[in-house]
Amino acid sequence: MEKETDVIIVGTGAAGLFCALQLPESKKITIITKDDAQNSDSFLAQGGICVLRSEKDFHEYFEDTMKAGHYRNNKDSVEVMIRSSGEVINLLLAYGVEFERRNGELVYTREGGHSRPRILFHEDITGKEITGKLLEQVRKRKNISIYEHTEMIDLLCKDNICYGIVAIDDQGKVLPLQAKHTVLACGGIGGLYRHSTNFAHLTGDGIAVALRHGIHLQDVNFVQIHPTTLYSQKPGRRFLISESVRGEGAILYNAKMERFVDELLPRDVVTAAIEKQMKADGKPYVWLSMERIAKEDILKHFPNIYQRCLEEGYDVTKECIPVVPGQHYFMGGIQSDLEGRTSMKCLYAVGETSCNGVHGANRLASNSLLESLVFAGRAARNIALEEKNEKSTDGSARSLTELFLSENYTDQKKLRQDNKELVRQEIERMKKEYEQQDNHDVKCG
Repeated sequence: MEKETDVIIVGTGAAGLFCALQLPESKKITIITKDDAQNSDSFLAQGGICVLRSEKDFHEYFEDTMKAGHYRNNKDSVEVMIRSSGEVINLLLAYGVEFERRNGELVYTREGGHSRPRILFHEDITGKEITGKLLEQVRKRKNISIYEHTEMIDLLCKDNICYGIVAIDDQGKVLPLQAKHTVLACGGIGGLYRHSTNFAHLTGDGIAVALRHGIHLQDVNFVQIHPTTLYSQKPGRRFLISESVRGEGAILYNAKMERFVDELLPRDVVTAAIEKQMKADGKPYVWLSMERIAKEDILKHFPNIYQRCLEEGYDVTKECIPVVPGQHYFMGGIQSDLEGRTSMKCLYAVGETSCNGVHGANRLASNSLLESLVFAGRAARNIALEEKNEKSTDGSARSLTELFLSENYTDQKKLRQDNKELVRQEIERMKKEYEQQDNHDVKCG
């Protein structure tokens, strides 16, 4: 691996790849990822990606996002995301991404929390279609290098300026990698939970290094639980039953096969209703029925879900499936502005590891891919604009070497465990802090 690069990007999800593609080809870009390049949560996204279809829909789209986020969203971030959606979709189409079409026209679907259909999709593997095509484009760029099975364990930083990262390569060697700009796009925190739809290797590494270096965080207590994952007694990642299944007409039943909730309410509301019902039923799951969706529509729109459920012994065209809530998305993260900048100079954060306030306390369905791409693109443009003002590493080489040598990275297993515990503790601390503030607001109100 190179010891110096112009931009280091940590993560090969939609945000990291899109950021790399928006950077000038004159820049030397290095991307690292802990696992195989395609093993990011972006590849797992089933439902779709939102887009502003016309100016007439702006107010309702804005309101749907704010309402789902319990009005704790950053309004400026929400507006930027929505108004940038058309440009992002056009770029995806130019990269070869294929969305569902009917008679040559794009097809839109609706999911929970949305007042109208505004979601583009590709079967039930939209994330794989988008992120796969982005990865293809990145691999074509001669100025971009990808290193798989390479893990970030620390930042190279001094006086609140980031000079790169410390990484472990695929041979287990620890080495510093200097960069003029560093972008953290290292995903969420699903690996911290027993039941999650996320890959197990995504354990909040970006949050951990931010905590260690005093980088500002925001809303880390806002962790989204998805209402419907396929219930299984098998260990490992839970299979997501997409929001769009309910958007197309699937309904939830209790143990007596009675409908008990409006399935298109925001995710946290549906999750609370399911958990209450499971307790009342004395069951570890509720039932999801696709009886209202035509068989041909299931096979066309949800082939992956259909096949996976078959593997678990359920034919969704003929019977209900057991579902249970599971950890799904992280709304909080490293505090970032509209350009992806963090409180540390020359350090950016985009995607699920960042928090610019778009999602508020609860993410609206299918806003995640859009948010990741919009702000990854803005971060890339900001890096390019700062090209003339890039810092010089002259005089810093010695201090960087001293910094690297002064740290003890020999016990990597302990470091990983300490990082996980650090993130868990911060989530719990922030959760208690928000609960105390909410109780105070109620008393004062």
